[in-house]
Amino acid sequence: MSSLFDLSLIDSTLRMMAPLLLAGLGGAICARVGIFNVGLDGLMLMGAFIGVAANAFTNNIWLSILIAVVGTLIFSLLFGYMVIHLQANMIVTGIAINFLSIGATTFALRTIFDVQGAYYNNEMVGLPTWRIPVIDDIPLLGNLLSGQSPVVYLGILITIAMYIFLKKSVLGSHFDAVGINPVAAKSQGIKIKKIQYQAVIISGILCALGGVQLSLGQVTMFSENMTGGRGFIALVATMLGQSNPIGVFLSSSLFGFTEAISIRFQGLNIPTNFTLMLPYVITILAMFIFKDRTQLNAMKNSQGSSR
Repeated sequence: MSSLFDLSLIDSTLRMMAPLLLAGLGGAICARVGIFNVGLDGLMLMGAFIGVAANAFTNNIWLSILIAVVGTLIFSLLFGYMVIHLQANMIVTGIAINFLSIGATTFALRTIFDVQGAYYNNEMVGLPTWRIPVIDDIPLLGNLLSGQSPVVYLGILITIAMYIFLKKSVLGSHFDAVGINPVAAKSQGIKIKKIQYQAVIISGILCALGGVQLSLGQVTMFSENMTGGRGFIALVATMLGQSNPIGVFLSSSLFGFTEAISIRFQGLNIPTNFTLMLPYVITILAMFIFKDRTQLNAMKNSQGSSR
């Protein structure tokens, strides 16, 4: 039991938490402007594939991340155009984006790399691990916080930056105004569509980073539908965290811990099927206890925008 709950479990939790956190923050920023983004899973999957594909051709991890961000951003604009300009139903559009991403990445995997199921290259270099100079020398804290990929640290910094942006900046208050009462916001001269597009773009960038962490941070490969529903778990983290960056961080930590502990359970005499379903069981239970007015407002908007 002591080997099950040790300090390395926290290290695994941070690593598993990062994709959920980034996608959850993307969902939160959309919810703030009244958009219920169900397409987080598809955006993450697209970012994961583009990152691996770019890395295979460029052999440059940083350029690969940039290409993944740009590609996923363009893909997210498709969602934005349909729900903002065409006023399509947000939930239906998000589900369509998820299915489109699965189909597009599967087709591209077989077309570009001529493989089925997964692509792996021994020569492909994944995300590096950073050792924080000062913290790394601290006996206990160094083992907990140092040695993660840059995306993990970036996710934590983005959480803090987004909290300050939403709470302290004028533009952040405009985001809230658009989500709470778009009619009143428009009467004050706030450009609603511009704000919503900005939120969708930010969401696309964050989901791309989450996908890159999956395909180039946790592993160095891409497999069909490798997100495995993590985008939906991130959506629940957004709901559970009340669309607040700090709340999303705590919710993502819970789900990251659940995923990390489920992997450890596989080393015990516990059925694999049980350990694999554990994160999703916790997700379903969390859905019964959340009360998120921000997400509820976004869902009402999605129902009102169907045509």
